[in-house]
Amino acid sequence: MSEATVLIVEDEKDIRELLAFSLEREEFTVVQADNGVTALGLAKLKRPDIILLDLMLPGMDGLSVCRQLQKEPETADIPIIMLTAKGEEVDRIVGLELGAADYIVKPFSLREVSLRIRAVLKRGGAPAKPAVLRCGPISCDVSSHTVLVDETPVDLTVTEFRLLEDLLRNQGKVRNREQILTTVWGHSFEGYSRTVDTHVRRLRAKLGAGAERIETIRGIGYRAKG
Repeated sequence: MSEATVLIVEDEKDIRELLAFSLEREEFTVVQADNGVTALGLAKLKRPDIILLDLMLPGMDGLSVCRQLQKEPETADIPIIMLTAKGEEVDRIVGLELGAADYIVKPFSLREVSLRIRAVLKRGGAPAKPAVLRCGPISCDVSSHTVLVDETPVDLTVTEFRLLEDLLRNQGKVRNREQILTTVWGHSFEGYSRTVDTHVRRLRAKLGAGAERIETIRGIGYRAKG
């Protein structure tokens, strides 16, 4: 009887096929994708038990794929192990903040990959994330992508929603502008910290009675206060 199904998302054919061969020898069922768009489709169609996700993908990068997987109800609970290059520390941190269960640094041994997969599956994957984030009068339902303030719906753009979600997931913690840029926009745009300030102003304007929950920490960034 076969073990769990693993979706390998890796654009380098040699690495992808080597991983597939090794895991199939250990009786895992393997599904392969060489880009983020294909991976998202296969994740919904095949519902793998775990995903090996390379961060450096062409087109849609691994962080964007991870973020999209977390947003979709059908794939939000699938644990993700990120495959990263040695120098991608910031990306690893962001990936873990987004909910990845583990990461493996290249070059890696095939034995290590197998052991990491089994360890994640044994403990049940990534820590469970609350479906609804609350902060005072603000209620943010991640699954349905809806926000209420005092039970009144608030219409946010995708970026504003991500910004609010990031602040609420880190409620009580100060988020500096670089952290927000990297998590919400997927990159750290040097010199564009004003982008964060602009979006926070727009978010506050829409939150009405909940605006005071988004606190400015002068010279650093922002915090959602309970």
